[in-house]
Amino acid sequence: MYPETFEGFAIPSAEEWNRPKRFEFKPKPFGDYDIDVKIIACGVCGSDVHTATGGWGNKNWPLVPGHEIIGHAVKIGPKVTTVKVGDRVGVGAQISACLDCNICKEDNETYCKQQLDTYGSTYPDGTLAHGGYSSHIRAHEHFTFPIPEKLQSELAAPMLCAGLTAYSPLVRNGAGPGKKVGILGIGGIGHFGILFSKALGAETYAISRSARKKDDATAMGADGFLETQVEGWNKGHEMTFDLILSTASSNDDFSLTPYLSLLKVHGKFIAVGLPEGEGWRLAPQDLLANGCLIGSSHLGSRKETLAMLQLAADEDIKSWVETIPVGEEGCGQALKRVHENDVRYRFTLVDYDKQFS
Repeated sequence: MYPETFEGFAIPSAEEWNRPKRFEFKPKPFGDYDIDVKIIACGVCGSDVHTATGGWGNKNWPLVPGHEIIGHAVKIGPKVTTVKVGDRVGVGAQISACLDCNICKEDNETYCKQQLDTYGSTYPDGTLAHGGYSSHIRAHEHFTFPIPEKLQSELAAPMLCAGLTAYSPLVRNGAGPGKKVGILGIGGIGHFGILFSKALGAETYAISRSARKKDDATAMGADGFLETQVEGWNKGHEMTFDLILSTASSNDDFSLTPYLSLLKVHGKFIAVGLPEGEGWRLAPQDLLANGCLIGSSHLGSRKETLAMLQLAADEDIKSWVETIPVGEEGCGQALKRVHENDVRYRFTLVDYDKQFS
């Protein structure tokens, strides 16, 4: 029981990935810069499924997933200055970094060689980090973010991973007025790509295999829609895009070449989807026609997280969310439905007070 132990719903093994069980665990020792957060909501991310099924190679069981966390600070360390007890805060997919290297000092802490994921990582003292399908989380203040009052908890939660994963590469790669941006894959991250690209002022196209999500993409603000199953879908748009943000979570029947043809000279293809399997096949010749650049992006900095949350509050950006009560049944249902792509477009676990006294 808190504060000595936390409770959560853990995945027992990869074979039981959608059958989480109630689990009591001991958090890492409380530090001077730490904040204990009593959780009230947590988004369900595709990363949770990839981890739970063992698709990304997790070997640590049992494990409590969840890294899109909203709650209230109930305890703060003596050196914490950014949060006070009672504040509503969020914790995303990163829980730690050295904060002292040049990478961290340049607001690139998500690339720190000592960075730790919010769950599944091992702290220096040997404690296994557990995530937000739980009563509490203990986090360093740098990775604990005040939530603007205007944002609803269940809508803000998915922004802390999926939202940031879309927002950071859009900002870093110049999405804004006068730019044409394509969002490839209209799922959890992709829907944030459309929402934030439009909020930043870019002309924004949704790119998807079929027209099934066209109406949704239009409702999110997309200026255009490209259906890639239609023959010649890229003709008429070649060399017109400044940036393509790929959120695709599958490599099945995927050829990168027609997507690269959309880019202007030295346009950028930035991939943030992380499909399982071997990945793309690409020849250097595929890059010659427009000298395009391929890259990726990992989460985002504290500075970007705070800016994203404020933009969402200022522009009244609303995540497309379905809520599910937290619990063994609810967590299992959410994981199963995400695995089956049966979600428009994110789940948030709620009703924590009914499970954790």
